[in-house]
Amino acid sequence: MKSLIRSSLYVLLFLSIMVFSSCNQESADPTPTSNQTIGRILPIGASRVQGKRPDHESYRYDLWKMLVNAEKNFDFIGSQIDESTYLTFQGKEFDKEHQGRGGFTSVQILELLRNTIDQIVAELGVPDVVLLGTPGGNDGLQGLPFENAVQNTHAIIDLLQATNPNVTIIIEQAAPPRSTLSKELIADNERMNEEVINIAAAQTTSTSKVITVDMYTGFSDALLADGVHYNAAGARFIAERYFETLNNLTD
Repeated sequence: MKSLIRSSLYVLLFLSIMVFSSCNQESADPTPTSNQTIGRILPIGASRVQGKRPDHESYRYDLWKMLVNAEKNFDFIGSQIDESTYLTFQGKEFDKEHQGRGGFTSVQILELLRNTIDQIVAELGVPDVVLLGTPGGNDGLQGLPFENAVQNTHAIIDLLQATNPNVTIIIEQAAPPRSTLSKELIADNERMNEEVINIAAAQTTSTSKVITVDMYTGFSDALLADGVHYNAAGARFIAERYFETLNNLTD
């Protein structure tokens, strides 16, 4: 009888140890890490992408720092090289390649891409993610037809998807110009922001997502260096919106 009781106690003790060990192991497991690879990022646009220090800022530098700090695997690419000076961050030099040209209209952005995409792919690789900034912004400033800006934006996306059928394209609902500028210009910006939603829906395929990112909501005159360009705070605002969207891609 004593032997049976002793055996039962051993069994209970063993089971208790196993349960305790199992509970400890579950709580000690590390949180699963997300995929940290974004790949090659092609920032496309006009002066808001290019930047022109010290007059106004591009979002690219702040976005680059955020991605480096988050230990993302990425590479900015493009046919243009930023000539401004930037501080190093965490021992790294700023990646200055991009596809922004100040003053360019949507058709000029399209033509630049057509003329350089083969070179970009050959020298830097196929873009995995595209940041398509302020589509049609300079068209509005120059009084060009709204419909042309829409058509050219579609054509830019068509070209990118032909280059990489799996590309992810993040297209801006653009930050507004200064509130004291013409009502027509402000209305054009708001109209394009509405159209961007339709563009994204129409251009998304089974392999290529076209995602909108809202740069409009929460943006104010205090974030502008002049009528349309970002100051340091404005550039960071835009970078944060892009970072949130890119971070969601790797979750």
